[in-house]
Amino acid sequence: MSGHSKWHSIKHKKGAADAKRGKIFTRLIKELSVAARAGGGDPDMNPRLRTIIAEAKANNMPRENIERAIRRGTGQEPGVSFEEVQYEAYGPGGAALIIDALTDNKNRAVGEIRHILEKHGGNLAATNAVSWMFHKKGYIVIEKIKADEEKLMSAVLDAGADDLQDDEDNWEVFTTPDAFPAVNEAVKRLGIEPATAKVSMIPQNYVKLEGKPAQQMLKLMEALEDHDDVQNVSSNFDISEKEIEASLA
Repeated sequence: MSGHSKWHSIKHKKGAADAKRGKIFTRLIKELSVAARAGGGDPDMNPRLRTIIAEAKANNMPRENIERAIRRGTGQEPGVSFEEVQYEAYGPGGAALIIDALTDNKNRAVGEIRHILEKHGGNLAATNAVSWMFHKKGYIVIEKIKADEEKLMSAVLDAGADDLQDDEDNWEVFTTPDAFPAVNEAVKRLGIEPATAKVSMIPQNYVKLEGKPAQQMLKLMEALEDHDDVQNVSSNFDISEKEIEASLA
């Protein structure tokens, strides 16, 4: 059972920060531009760009926004140039964190992220200190009330998914990064809008947090995800739904 998936799905249902469309669009625009700059603006020739376009469509980003972000990346339109950076860290209770960011000022970003971590009981770690605990996978969360298990399982496995797991109120679909666009499209063809659909770092094992460390961890996640440069935060914490809901009340 994935505590992190519950964190994202509950925030989605409650309309909290992660589900605010503006924040999601800002993150995706940066990712589209960087992917286009690195590998060109043709998604057929740029698998990374193709994956981000699929995520943008999953979040109902308008086509013109997607195309404009790609043109900025290829230099056809003016725009700020962002650098990719990944931070590894430990949070309260020893939970591992991978923080992906896109920034126009790496020195400013690392200072601000270090401050957020230390304020909430965490600290930056050395490169490769925690990344070995995670696998990069396509990750789709679907509320159970929206899907028939047999139809969903048949659709996602036929489209190339690796696994479908039961996480109490949700179905979790896992794919390779390359298979993510096709599996996400298969879900949408069923008329289902996922609660979460993205390529993410998925932990191999989880650390159970309760009480004060759990509440500190939830505050840390909110603070990191609210930072303008932070694109995605992956962690291996497992926190009960009751504790999460209490923190969002």
